Amino acid sequence: MKIRLTRSNQPRPSTNSSELGFGRYFADHMFLMDFSSEKGWHDARIVPYGSLGLEPANLTLHYGQSIFEGLKAYRWADGSVKLFRPHDHAERFVRSARRLCMPEFDPEFIVDSWKALVHIDRDWVPSQPGTSLYLRPTVIAADNMLGVRPAAHYLMNVITSPVGSYYSRGASPTRILVENQYTRASAGGLGEAKTAANYAASLLAAERAKKLGFDQVLWLDAKEHRYVEEVGTMNIFFVIDGVLVTPPLGGTILDGITRRTVLQLAKEWGIPHEERRLTIDEIVEASHRGTLEEVFGSGTAATISPVGELNYNDEAITITEKEGSLRKRFFDAIIGICYGTQPDNHGWIEPVEDSALDVLEEELVDGAGFLNRSGHGEPFRAFDVP
Repeated sequence: MKIRLTRSNQPRPSTNSSELGFGRYFADHMFLMDFSSEKGWHDARIVPYGSLGLEPANLTLHYGQSIFEGLKAYRWADGSVKLFRPHDHAERFVRSARRLCMPEFDPEFIVDSWKALVHIDRDWVPSQPGTSLYLRPTVIAADNMLGVRPAAHYLMNVITSPVGSYYSRGASPTRILVENQYTRASAGGLGEAKTAANYAASLLAAERAKKLGFDQVLWLDAKEHRYVEEVGTMNIFFVIDGVLVTPPLGGTILDGITRRTVLQLAKEWGIPHEERRLTIDEIVEASHRGTLEEVFGSGTAATISPVGELNYNDEAITITEKEGSLRKRFFDAIIGICYGTQPDNHGWIEPVEDSALDVLEEELVDGAGFLNRSGHGEPFRAFDVP
């Protein structure tokens, strides 16, 4: 499938790298592709960034049939742009679609579309240390009707955003509240899929934690409220008496790409590590014994983020990172690979080159053809279903 390209004739204003924050600014173009049961996935296109023009009866608004992904593009010192583990993200995107009863798509084509979009907006990839271009692919139901069932039509959308640090504290250790009242996901639910419902379930507890001065919450299992699962935006790791420990995947925890990377490096470096269930009581006891050496989170947005405090039942468990920490070693290795200052021996880095344009067919018209009176693009029509 070729991708139609319609270039914007109204470039969006650029932003100073020091003011980026996370997810506040968006590049000039977006990728769209439609699905219908008659045609399958079709009409792949890159068009000016703009509104989608959803109707009030859009199925997604009522029943939450939506998924998303998140990955990053990095600018290297030579000016080239690279993606980190895009095929792993594309395959997880497919698994999320399968869990939400959405039609599957070709991961190879999806990666090509991501590369093409980044190439078109390559000037938006920042070059300052700690910055990147964040890609946010989504799929939503595109039927206009009411009724609890999978849609017959879907829209895939990819937008990009130049970003800095995810947390307002930057690289400073985060403060995390252990949540023992609310739950994020239960066995047999949607916990392993990147779907809006997972994040909606986390908002109340996260807002309560922020009002108390914490950055995030650490979720416990939904059944017993004892077993550690993940942080709201990160997988979680502990170093206990020299052993790196993280909860296992089991349907309630997201299969984080950065988590995979940490475990692969730990194996190669000969670091004792375990994927096993561990209780919050074990963490508290390890802290009391002095064997809780490190706590850190991993995720695409946060990369490898140090945790300075876990608060459980009003007891503050403080963690002070020492010189030569595992967290810092993982961070330096992964960031070094992403920015090209350390060798990539795993094939995790993929270039965004002119070859990405092989899938593009440039339209003769410019972005003005998609502008409505508000100045936003609207090249999407949801479907009425009889």
